[in-house]
Amino acid sequence: MATLGFRMLGLAGALLVVGGAQASTPPLDLARGLYVPGEILVRFRPGTDSQMRAHVVGSRGDQVLREVGRSGVVRVKLAPGQTVAAALDAYQRDPDVAYVQPNYRYRAFAVPNDPQYGQLWGLRNTGQSIAGGSYASNNPGVAGRDMGAEAAWDLETDCSSVVVAVLDTGVNYDHEDLAPNMWNGLPNHGDDFIDGDGDPMDEHGHGTHVAGTIGAVGNNGIGTTGVCWRVQLMAVRVLDAAGSGTTASIAAGIDFAVTEGAKVINLSLGGPSSDAVLSSAILRARDEGVVVVAAAGNEGSNNNTSPRYPCNFAHDNIVCVAALDQAYGLASFSNYGSTTVDVGAPGTNILSTWSGIVQTFVDDFNTGGVLDWTAAPVGGWAYASKPLGAPGGGSVTMPMLLNPSMWPDVVYGNNRDDRVYKTFDLAGVDAATVSFAFFADTEPGADFFRVAYSPAGGDPFAGGTLLESIDGSTDNFSDFREYDIADCVTATCTIGFQLLTDSAGQDLGVGIFEFGINTLQLDTARYEVVNGTSMAAPHVSGLAALLFAYNPEYGYLDVVESIKNGGTPVAVLTDRTTTGRAANAMGSLAYIRPPTGVVATPEP
Repeated sequence: MATLGFRMLGLAGALLVVGGAQASTPPLDLARGLYVPGEILVRFRPGTDSQMRAHVVGSRGDQVLREVGRSGVVRVKLAPGQTVAAALDAYQRDPDVAYVQPNYRYRAFAVPNDPQYGQLWGLRNTGQSIAGGSYASNNPGVAGRDMGAEAAWDLETDCSSVVVAVLDTGVNYDHEDLAPNMWNGLPNHGDDFIDGDGDPMDEHGHGTHVAGTIGAVGNNGIGTTGVCWRVQLMAVRVLDAAGSGTTASIAAGIDFAVTEGAKVINLSLGGPSSDAVLSSAILRARDEGVVVVAAAGNEGSNNNTSPRYPCNFAHDNIVCVAALDQAYGLASFSNYGSTTVDVGAPGTNILSTWSGIVQTFVDDFNTGGVLDWTAAPVGGWAYASKPLGAPGGGSVTMPMLLNPSMWPDVVYGNNRDDRVYKTFDLAGVDAATVSFAFFADTEPGADFFRVAYSPAGGDPFAGGTLLESIDGSTDNFSDFREYDIADCVTATCTIGFQLLTDSAGQDLGVGIFEFGINTLQLDTARYEVVNGTSMAAPHVSGLAALLFAYNPEYGYLDVVESIKNGGTPVAVLTDRTTTGRAANAMGSLAYIRPPTGVVATPEP
């Protein structure tokens, strides 16, 4: 159980005494967030009756709320648009006022009592080993290499005044460690721009993991904690169960989040195209004062030369984040860029909430070396074990589904409609995806490799759903595909492939390998350890929310500057980010923009 203490968040010298004692001006610019905005406490001189008090307060358009205990101090609500600093200055000049001060905030401070807090190295790094971590380098890490969260929590843990939109695969809003922190603006805590049904339930897990890093409920004795112990998490589903989305879904999600009052948007997603529609949506968010946090990407490449968007947009409301390991080295998979990526944050072996239980079913196309998929016509498709590097050979052989059967040594025939399919029992799960890797070489614009499914069984190319039709626009190319088949969670879900050719021209054909089906069963108490710049970005989104909560008068530029300039210098980031810094919660809360336009005049 956590031991709680209390800390006054006001600053010395902020009490204004009038009459006989010298009044001092509180350093209110340094105390943003340390007092209640729009309120002050006023102590009238003895003998000032209630009618005179009401006159003094009412003459400024303010309102007496109530007396504070038996102190003779009254709590005053300020007129709209009046700042605390201006009110203090005005009241201290009134002869009927003995003293005036802000209504300071006090908060409990403690480390959270969440049972898995000790595994959250990004918030508190003790050099611990992370159980279940798949990123072996620097696990365990180096003590002290973390975001400085505990020092920041002495000042602020409650971001409940801030809405953070998680634009992702959705969020499991029923999760035990997220439900109390979900935004309540709509029945399902957000919206769905994939299915259009208004229900942003996460059928993947990625978005739920992101949400937990930002704002899993802190100090509730359950699971983990987020950067913010309390916050409003808005679930905006813009990616499907396979983690795939479009310009249209993401741009619509951004506009929704902005319209519904989000101050921070997390975009743990990306692509290689400079997208004008997406760019415009982020600019509209900027015009409403919204900070957008983007992941740098996981290709291990330089974004300066191989752009990833939205990270590479030059908008001043974007903070782009690279991933750091447990010793604050740059993660091997993390993208970087001296002019495109802004800060680093913890991104390896990150424990957080997950949407449900994932199971993977792998199929190798054969039983006893014989094709066990239904082929029509027989003879078009075949099973064989082939070198993984084919065409061209390789040292590792894999079971493969082939067309033609002697692929890649002969070409396929003309006028072919070769289909192969298999039925899988997926009943009882909440979501599913199908994935596979492949080589393909077909006549461009004429011959096609196609993928389809059918919930009702049988030939999926006869009344099922076509997932993709691929031609040979790039010769001898290899790729990986994963598709959302959430409406195929039946006992008769059939997956199929087709080679469809015309009357002229032949090429090498198709080789398919690493076929699998992933299913998800929703669970409200699931946690997983994951790697990625997608995991680094929400650490910074949580920090952005913390800054907005701590400094209610901050605009988006104040938050962005505090994140960038309040970070910890890290040598490995010096030439790989715009700041050379790792995000630091305490450093950002303490960051104050230096004054400008100051002229020093020497004394004569």
